[in-house]
Amino acid sequence: MAKNEEYIRKPDWLKIKINTNESYTGLKKLMRNKSLNTVCEEARCPNIHECWSERKTATFMILGDTCTRGCRFCAVKTGLPTELDWGEPARVAESVKIMGLKHVVVTAVARDDLKDGGAAVFAETVRRIREANPGCTIEILPSDMKGDYESLSTLMSSAPDIFNHNIETVRRLTRRVRARAMYDRSLTLLQRVKEISPNTPTKSSIMVGLGETKEEIIETMDDLLAHDVDIMTIGQYLQPTKKHLKVERYYHPDEFEELKQIALSKGFSHCEAGPLVRSSYHADEQVNAASAQRRIKYMKGYEEQEKKEVDFTL
Repeated sequence: MAKNEEYIRKPDWLKIKINTNESYTGLKKLMRNKSLNTVCEEARCPNIHECWSERKTATFMILGDTCTRGCRFCAVKTGLPTELDWGEPARVAESVKIMGLKHVVVTAVARDDLKDGGAAVFAETVRRIREANPGCTIEILPSDMKGDYESLSTLMSSAPDIFNHNIETVRRLTRRVRARAMYDRSLTLLQRVKEISPNTPTKSSIMVGLGETKEEIIETMDDLLAHDVDIMTIGQYLQPTKKHLKVERYYHPDEFEELKQIALSKGFSHCEAGPLVRSSYHADEQVNAASAQRRIKYMKGYEEQEKKEVDFTL
């Protein structure tokens, strides 16, 4: 266990190998050409090269690049958002098709300035992706939409393959870590999804290294299970800038493996846990069987057609 110094040196297991191959650089160029944002870039995800280069997955961030909240762990820009861009759903769908993505995660900045929290644009994005890419599986990762369950119903009408909403941290630390968010409101949101769509897998994630105890992590697992959450991810908090919360300690990979086994033994259908794990990490492995079969059929057809180099400039 590392000492709580002013800035704790990152351990060796947090070093990553950068792989900027053609797939990665092509996707990055495509995002700029289409005026799209990804949380992979905005949140400085350490797995961006693996997901973009190898797994044919990406996490699009819609509703602009400016969040109305200022969570003390998050690198996404905070401020007054711009007007809604109703052309964004079609651009996301087209980009997914050009890249031949097998799984896509759609997240968004919190838009507390909007009555529906952006749910209508969110739902339209899911529909457009599915129309253009019928076999691609889709995961959505919205904010809590201030607990507006009418907005949640609007979002769920688009029938995503996975619903993801992150609890982020343990109950005791929520007020310090998450701006305007409430621990119990997040739990209720996740359970409402199951009431609307019982067969849709639900998922949540926590960061560790913010001062929580092992007992509090296990209590969070129990709270998520009590609200019918199926999938959990656990990753190391990494301080994005000096203005953000400091890392209290770095967990060893063996500790993550222990937490994973505890989560699975408690009843989660799937758990990803590790120093570099983020909410969307290996998300393509977490869909239900029916969704996975649709994706396999789609990807087989795509790969048969992909005999020539993909043109990322379209």
